Amino acid sequence: MDIKSASERSANMAAIRSKNTKPEIIVRKALTAAGCRYRLNRSDIPGKPDIAMIGRRIAIFVHGCFWHAHAGCPRASVPSAHHAFWVEKIARNKARNAAVRDKLLESGWRVLRVWECALRTKAERDALGRKIRAWIESDARFGNIAGSRH
Repeated sequence: MDIKSASERSANMAAIRSKNTKPEIIVRKALTAAGCRYRLNRSDIPGKPDIAMIGRRIAIFVHGCFWHAHAGCPRASVPSAHHAFWVEKIARNKARNAAVRDKLLESGWRVLRVWECALRTKAERDALGRKIRAWIESDARFGNIAGSRH
């Protein structure tokens, strides 16, 4: 790899945010419109969920389909360039996600995963608040909200 491509890759990776991403903002707006109160990125909760409803003991993670290997989603394909690196990186992400989910569930928290593909169309974004509210009002300990096209 030449120096220019390394610096370009570094700049690209630095531009990827971990907080206040577009998908997170969409989910937060849907929660607010649905009348839900929440806190952001609480480091005192295992896994530092993107959104936490403390009183209800609900942790919400907004996952990018690529970064978190959303099974069956076309956006979750592994790049052919540096394939081994990406396979290992994404496997670590999946293992960490599972460990965090298990720890939260064992601690009495409920966990909801909202996948990036669930936010693609206007219709999906419009239905998001209703879907989240329905999950919150259910007895489910764990849930996934995913797009309809994967």
